[in-house]
Amino acid sequence: MISINDVHDAAQRINKNIIRTPTLFCQSLSKRVNADITLKLENLQAVGSFKERGAANRLALLTEEEKKRGVITVSAGNHAQGVARHAQLLGIDAIIVMPKFTPVTKINRTAAWGAKIVLEGEDFTEATQYANQLAKEDGRVFIHPYDDPAVMAGQGTLALEIFEDTKSDLDYLIVPVGGGGLISGCAVVTAALRPYTKIIGVQSDRYFSYSFATHKALKPPGGATIAEGIAVRKLGFYPFEVIEKYVEDIVSVPEEAIEDSITLVAEHAKQITEGAGASGLAAILTYPERFKGKNIAFPISGGNIDTRILANTLLRTLLREGRLLRLRFSIPDRPGVLADISHIIGTEKGGNIIEVSHQRLFSTSSVQSAILEIMAEARSAEHAEEIIQSLREKYTVERI
Repeated sequence: MISINDVHDAAQRINKNIIRTPTLFCQSLSKRVNADITLKLENLQAVGSFKERGAANRLALLTEEEKKRGVITVSAGNHAQGVARHAQLLGIDAIIVMPKFTPVTKINRTAAWGAKIVLEGEDFTEATQYANQLAKEDGRVFIHPYDDPAVMAGQGTLALEIFEDTKSDLDYLIVPVGGGGLISGCAVVTAALRPYTKIIGVQSDRYFSYSFATHKALKPPGGATIAEGIAVRKLGFYPFEVIEKYVEDIVSVPEEAIEDSITLVAEHAKQITEGAGASGLAAILTYPERFKGKNIAFPISGGNIDTRILANTLLRTLLREGRLLRLRFSIPDRPGVLADISHIIGTEKGGNIIEVSHQRLFSTSSVQSAILEIMAEARSAEHAEEIIQSLREKYTVERI
């Protein structure tokens, strides 16, 4: 089991090539969730993720002979970028195996650091099997993304910085959990420096792999998730023993909570986060009574989210919150109707029309009528309801 000394040594080893990211209290987000929230902005690392810490420490420990053989790893993106960047800094040849579903953003950014990219496997497990096979064939050193003591110690430097920078005592440190590398490193630091702070892990409910209630491994259903950075079916061997000893609990969160958290971080903290990076906030949203009034820190562990996915996520959240309206009208097909509806939404009620679709030919039973679909933005769910009620005074309208 790694010790606090291993983490301190890692911090000294990697400090020249790792950004000491800000640890900031976020008042706006705190008011929104009724808890005191401190953020560790790992999305500001050079590769946009905390994963660079563990990769840097592991590569720095390679012998000269191992460096000549080259390295290989498997990752859905963030660990890949960390290995690629620090291999480039050290002049080491690197191959990165990535699952086929990996977002294009992460593939392109990894390739930009000079590593060779191989897309193989439907998920992380299949990609890992292929990477291990390739490592044996080529004699390369396999750099595991989480099941490695040196990687775990490197990730733990994140918690060192949080505790050095946080003046008030923390009730909880909430950490995303995939294979367990980050939470195990953070747990060792917390146990040594702040034993009264409770460590809570967070997993997507589609990859909820371990129950603290029964102390048994679970069989997660898997599938698509916006938190692909923690889409791991089983905790690592080395992290597991640390987690069992030091971690208070691991909770699961649904996809909607992760999506909503991405939006809240953007709105209230003015930061871009990927799904895994928003999981700490998702836990607070999912279990509000548990965390109400508490002093909490969590890392925005990564910011490498595809721009299309980010845009869609923001819109989906607005729809769920009622701030985005999709309205369908059955209207008489005569001049001035569309202008009148626009006047009610925009001028009278202060809504913002985003999109208009006007169908005359095929979707109505009468040639004298038409179907109109409008997407509009409201200030709040209450404002949206005001707009709908005003429209219903003159028109037949349904929310879709």
